[in-house]
Amino acid sequence: MMEESDYIFDIGPGAGIQGGHIIAKGTFNEIINDENSLTGKYLSGKKKIIIESQQKLKETEGYIRLAGVTHNNLKNVDIDFPLGKFICVTGVSGSGKSTLINDVLYHALAQKKNPFHREKPGEFKDISGDDLIKRVFMIDQSPIGRTPRSNPVTYTGAFTHIREIFANSKDARLRGYGAGRFSFNVKGGRCETCEGEGQIKIEMQFLPDVYITCETCNGARYTKETLEIEFDGKNISEILNMSVDEAHNFFSFHEGLSNKLGTLKEVGLSYIKLGQAATTLSGGEAQRVKLASELSKKGAGSSLYLLDEPTTGLHFADLEKLVRVLKRLVEKGNTVVVIEHNLDVIKNADYIIDLGPEGGDGGGGIVASGTPYQIANTKNSYTGLYLKKEL
Repeated sequence: MMEESDYIFDIGPGAGIQGGHIIAKGTFNEIINDENSLTGKYLSGKKKIIIESQQKLKETEGYIRLAGVTHNNLKNVDIDFPLGKFICVTGVSGSGKSTLINDVLYHALAQKKNPFHREKPGEFKDISGDDLIKRVFMIDQSPIGRTPRSNPVTYTGAFTHIREIFANSKDARLRGYGAGRFSFNVKGGRCETCEGEGQIKIEMQFLPDVYITCETCNGARYTKETLEIEFDGKNISEILNMSVDEAHNFFSFHEGLSNKLGTLKEVGLSYIKLGQAATTLSGGEAQRVKLASELSKKGAGSSLYLLDEPTTGLHFADLEKLVRVLKRLVEKGNTVVVIEHNLDVIKNADYIIDLGPEGGDGGGGIVASGTPYQIANTKNSYTGLYLKKEL
């Protein structure tokens, strides 16, 4: 798309507070020759996404086998998903990828692993190998919460550590404040005018809701008494206003908190604010907060993670971070299955399941499965045709 465009504006250099500048502008050729443009370096091939796994690829730890899948356009297919691998499900639009992963595999496994899972899977005859995994997760781009009270630190569990640090301070102990005093989700220390949201919602009937800053606390979320408690010169509201990068340095002494903030940095979210409202995060940012939460869990293994086109809207540099994170999950003993069109992701897969050959009625079959090199040498695979050029 960028190659075919008449004019490009490259904005950056980073994200969030580190961005907001026009780094380069011009034709495709001008962008690829502009030394200031990170986008240009990827477009020209000076920078490439080549990710080597830090560990030698392990032997397959068994398979989850789906047999006789006939939902939508899938033509009675049998599929093996090798465990302990980074798997890409590929194929042209309408070939049956989302039907296979989202409608059948996810709901079939979720029903077995979660007694409260209500949604029924699409049509299939049998599933086996599910005893080899403990949990199944669909990590999509849906919001991490529906109100401004939900944010990256509450979702990842980092806020529990922060509240405990404040509760253990000398002034808090003298006043008898516990960790709950520093929560904006319960009465006590929060501003009751906005109920800890820092803003007031105005419902606009036929238009989206509008939020205005709370006049009582001026957006600080807490009462005056709560804000008098400081840790290392900062109150709880000022902490929530820190970027992940700033907070990671500030709390470097605390192993558990540093680990959770470190994983947010690792997925490329060093610029977001700790207390940034879930409603202001993009779909890609929300997805990466979820990945960071999973990465920070100790001893979490034997899980199956499913992602549907996670690279949508991502820059090359963000994409590189995402692939590293997905590989990290695999190195921790998990299996990652990604529906993907992006060749930079596909070429880094351990295993590919290519559906097709066409979309709609012309699809629904397994064209090929195997390593990227095996797919690249499959003559009737569209994915293989483009993958061969990439490899």
